[in-house]
Order: sequence, then C-alpha cells, then structure tokens
Amino acid sequence: MANEEKQFVTEITPQGEDFSRWYIDVIKKADLMDYSPVRGCIVFKPDGYEIWEHIQSELDRRFKETGHRNAYFPLFIPESFFQKEKEHVEGFNPELPWVTEAAGEKLEERLAIRPTSETMIGHMYEKWIQSYRDLPVLINQWANVVRWEKRTLPFLRTSEFLWQEGHTAHENEQEAREETMRMLEIYRDFVEGYLAIPVITGQKTPSEKFAGAVDTFSIEAMMKDGRAVQAGTSHYLGTNFASAFNIQYLNRENEHEFVHTTSWGVSTRLIGSLIMVHGDDRGLALPPKVAPKQVMIIPIGPPKTRDMVIARSDELFAELKKAGIRVGMDDRADVRPGWKFNEYEMRGVPVRLEIGPRDMENGVCVLVSRISGEKKVVQQDRLLEEVQAMLEQVHQEMYNRAKAFRDEHFYSVDTLDEMKASMEEKRGFTLAGWCGSEACEHQVKEETGATSRNIPFEPEVQKTKCLVCGETAKHTVVFARAY
Repeated sequence: MANEEKQFVTEITPQGEDFSRWYIDVIKKADLMDYSPVRGCIVFKPDGYEIWEHIQSELDRRFKETGHRNAYFPLFIPESFFQKEKEHVEGFNPELPWVTEAAGEKLEERLAIRPTSETMIGHMYEKWIQSYRDLPVLINQWANVVRWEKRTLPFLRTSEFLWQEGHTAHENEQEAREETMRMLEIYRDFVEGYLAIPVITGQKTPSEKFAGAVDTFSIEAMMKDGRAVQAGTSHYLGTNFASAFNIQYLNRENEHEFVHTTSWGVSTRLIGSLIMVHGDDRGLALPPKVAPKQVMIIPIGPPKTRDMVIARSDELFAELKKAGIRVGMDDRADVRPGWKFNEYEMRGVPVRLEIGPRDMENGVCVLVSRISGEKKVVQQDRLLEEVQAMLEQVHQEMYNRAKAFRDEHFYSVDTLDEMKASMEEKRGFTLAGWCGSEACEHQVKEETGATSRNIPFEPEVQKTKCLVCGETAKHTVVFARAY
C-alpha cells in the first residue's frame, strides 16, 4: 500500500518534459476537478471551488468598497437582443449555444445561453434609467457563462465557466473611462497582491478588443511555459450598447442623451493561471491568501508518545484556527510522515508544521515553507506570529520568483525575423513596434502563432519601427502565444 501511495504522489510528468501533461497531472492528483460527461465542462471539487471562493470573497469586498452592488440577470437571452449590436453578435456567434425548443414545443424565438450579459443588462437599464439622478448605475453579477469552445483545457478554457461581470452606466465619457481604469487597477492589485502573479497592464489592439467595445484594457500574465493568459479585462463601451438598447436619460439641461457604459470581468481561468505560474515538479504551489489550507500540522513520533503529541497539536490547531488561519491536521497513525510531507507539498499547502516528542520537551515546533523548503524551529508560544510571518514570506517569494521568471523570458525584437527566431528558440513574451496596421498584426500571428497581448502602459523600451513593414511604430506592443 505504501508503495502505491508513494507512486501516486510522485507520478507527475516533469514540466520540462511535457508542460500540458504536467498541468493535467497536477490538477487531477491535487483533487481540484474532475471531467464531466459533457464535453468541455468540468466539475469543481471542493479544493478547486474553495480557491474560487477566496478569489470571489476578496474581489466582492473590493467591488463593494467602490460602490458596486450585486444583482442577477437571466441565463437565457433572446436572439433579437444580439441583433441590436452588430459587432457584438458577430464576435460571439461562433461560440453561442441556442435553445430552440422547450416543453416539447419549438420556441418562437431562439434563446442564447449567456456568453456575457451586455445585451440583457442593456435591455434592463433602458427601463431603469430615466434621469441623471439615476446615474451612475454600478452593478456586478457573479454567474456562469457558456462559450462553446472547440479546444478546451480545465480552468483555463472550458465551455462553461464561472466569473463576475461588472456593468456600469454613467453620465459622460470621462466618468465611464475613470470607472474602466479603476476596475482594471483593482484587478491588477488583486492578482499581484493576492495571487502573487505579476501582470502587464495595457490596452488591447482594435482586432483583439471585446466585441462591441470602444476600448478594451487587460492584465496579461506569463505562464511557466512562456504562454500568456489574459487574466482580466475592463472595457469602455462608449454609447454603443446605449444606442442599441436606447438607454437614454434626461440630463441636467433637460435634454435626452445616451449613457456611457462599461463592463469588466475576471473568471475561473485565474485558478488555471496561478497553477501554471507557481506550480513545479512537486505539484501545486498555492498562494497563501487563496489556499484552502494555509498550514498543515503533522504530528510525529512513536506510539508511546502519540497521545501527548496529538493533544498538543490539537491545542496549536485551535490557536491558529481562532486567529483565522486555515489550518488542517493529519494525525493518521497508519500513514508515514514522509508520505504526508510529499502529499501536502503536492497539494500546494504553503506551510507545514511538524511537531514531535523532542519538540514538546523543548517547547518548539518546526515550520517548513512550501516554496523555499526552509525549515524554521520556532517557539510554540510565538507560533501565531511565526506562521503569519512565514505566510507573508511565502507570498512574497512566490511573487518574486514569478516576476524573475517573466523578466528572464521577456525579449525585445525589432523585426519579424527576430521574433520568429525568438519564438522558435525560446519561450516567453516579445516586445516590438507596430505601425497600427491590422495586416501587419495579422502577419505576425500567421508567421509566429503569437497574438498581440496588449499595448503596455509602461513598456521598458519605446519601439520606433514596425517589426513587419519597417514604417514608423505607432505603438509598442507585447506579443505572445496564448491560452
């Protein structure tokens, strides 16, 4: 039995051998999800869903601090709503599943299963907004959405996924743009400060922006295979949806005008991102602020001292739990400590606490960091402070390592040939100049497989020439292959 257990813990494909296989091995062995009988859909198991709950809880707090309230809108959206915003329907049509009959009868109008809610919310806002006194409207929705993906990958790209979508309406462009950037900054601060993932903040090129938006802004993260994940987006929609759905208000001069709207969202692909950014050949490495268990207590020692050690472990457990630390304890007598160490490392628990009979005599215990492997002997009467300090240290080390990896795999190129060589020989992001032509951007994608991720607000270098045509660069752009 012990040999079988040992194999289960260590049987993870190394990242360097096959990154995609490593990812699937890890999320299955760490018990985060399982495949459902419906293609492209997954079941979130409790540990996987709890990570989402911590993400959701913290973001929800930040949204409410900035004046947003939660509401819920229907899953089914009439086909006619999509016809009102031409660019929007063209952008989503390939991914839309339709309901055509119900209760044995054909529907008079097809219903789309929600891919995003701009159209439904636009319809409702037209009813709710009459005067400038009704503005701004600041609403967020936590929901599931469906986009019928041809190629799927658990957490990162699934046919159904969980997300939040904010939808706001404002009197003028300035207020709406301020909201767009405020929410982008909330995402940046959350992903870096909570998930320990460094991101590049910038504006999407016109061909990559949200269907129906005037401007789209994003945060982009680098995975350990060098690919990009769009970790969050915020859109200034102008009056596009307001015009389509006739969302007008009586302004301060007693005249009717269209509202300016925004939308913004992050999804459960953040779970896939943090796995791919922080995980290693031992398995998961979870940021302490979202880890289901932040500390795992492992009592150690022979049977004759077992009751005494477990009694003290129970007291330490209660102390940490009372202070709000998410703590677990594995006191199984029939499983060796070494197997437990490997198991909880594989599950990504940030800190392990070991305590044995000798530690009891000396009034100490041992804390072990999942990230650095550092073993620290600490006084039991200072345990809470030491655990909190190590959790902070783990978060900072995770962020620093991820940023160092990104910096080492970020290349500056001047020509398309340089980019092709870089893409073939190395993994990572490339920074290049772009003239603004969609043809040049398309050629990059055709010849390298890389897409423009965004036009960073603060590029390390300002490029002067387009990498494709050699004309004057209007923008400095981050390109990468992406999930």
